[in-house]
Amino acid sequence: MIQSCDTPNPNGSALLGIKDAIEKMLAQIVTVRDHQSLPLIEGLGRVLVEDVISPIDVPPADNSAMDGYALRHQDLKHSNTLLMAGTALAGQPYPNTLLPGQCVRIMTGAVIPDGADAVVMQENTTTNGDTVEFKELVQKGSSIRQAGEDIQRSQIVVEKGTQLKAAHLALIASVGVAQITVTRKLKVALIATGDELTAPGEKLSQGAIYESNRFALLALLADFPVDVIDLGIVKDDKASLLAAFKQADQNCDLVISCGGVSVGEADFVKEVLSQLGSISFWKVAIKPGKPFAFGKLNKAWFCGLPGNPVSSFVTFQQLVTPVLQKLSGQNITSTPHFVAKAACLIRKRPGRADFQRGIFYRDENAQLWVKPNGKQGSGIMSSIANANCYMILDRESDDIQLGESVNIQPF
Repeated sequence: MIQSCDTPNPNGSALLGIKDAIEKMLAQIVTVRDHQSLPLIEGLGRVLVEDVISPIDVPPADNSAMDGYALRHQDLKHSNTLLMAGTALAGQPYPNTLLPGQCVRIMTGAVIPDGADAVVMQENTTTNGDTVEFKELVQKGSSIRQAGEDIQRSQIVVEKGTQLKAAHLALIASVGVAQITVTRKLKVALIATGDELTAPGEKLSQGAIYESNRFALLALLADFPVDVIDLGIVKDDKASLLAAFKQADQNCDLVISCGGVSVGEADFVKEVLSQLGSISFWKVAIKPGKPFAFGKLNKAWFCGLPGNPVSSFVTFQQLVTPVLQKLSGQNITSTPHFVAKAACLIRKRPGRADFQRGIFYRDENAQLWVKPNGKQGSGIMSSIANANCYMILDRESDDIQLGESVNIQPF
């Protein structure tokens, strides 16, 4: 039997709020336990299972922030001319201790010589053979990067649960760490259901449409540490669906399907899933995307997305994303939201949180404005492709009037 965890809202509808839906999913899901050690160079997009701790100070020694001359700042109080004793280059330190009345030509990044405590940039000097004339007094520590100024020894450089981006790799490399421990890649099965679906490139028969959801979802999944098993288009009959879901359940951590979770006579996905496991809920107060299903097969978790292209796209971003984050051990994060003013009337009916597609911009006074991007039907994929944000309208809000505040989520 299909078991529902839907809880009615105050108005009596059996739609689960988005926040409640996410909390229910995350409370059930367990992060994959398998870890692997990787060379840092292979770590892009992977999720750390332990903190990266710096074994060194960065920078490892005091060094110059610019090209110029290293000196004892007190010497300039007695004379504006010093004797140049040598040169310090990045990777080639000056080998001696600086004596009173001396200075050293120094390049950016070079280690500060022993005895020196300040650097004067070369633009404020004049050289004459072995002597250097200084045009300004400087304070102790001027233009010197202190050892450990960026990172200190034993400091956490990147926290566990971080999905590694390019900047993280550079940061980890800067402390000399060459090997990292990450969660294994998730295995995710992708299924599109529907007798009307035709693969792009094939001849379109009467009443059929080209299948597009998998192309969007494959692209969205590329942002996660997953290996995708694409099971293609499965027709609307119980035997075919049962076989596809059994195959996916045996090999995957998560199964994502598109279509078949609504209330039509040929929507068999819920019925098939009831034979293989259970569904926690299948109605969420989100527009577009109300018939979103979540549950557990024998082994794999399951997310059933609506068949309409925009509904599929929106529910993946808003509901499947936290599932993938939890499964992979990633810290749960959300896309930043901003507040804009409505540039026109925005239509909205109470009952579901509405993720309308919009275009935001700034006027000459730097005020942020937003307006709907044309028609908002759940089958109009151009509403997303030609937009730059979601206008997130609260579940019980009504029409938004010109000039009223609107919460937006930039793409």
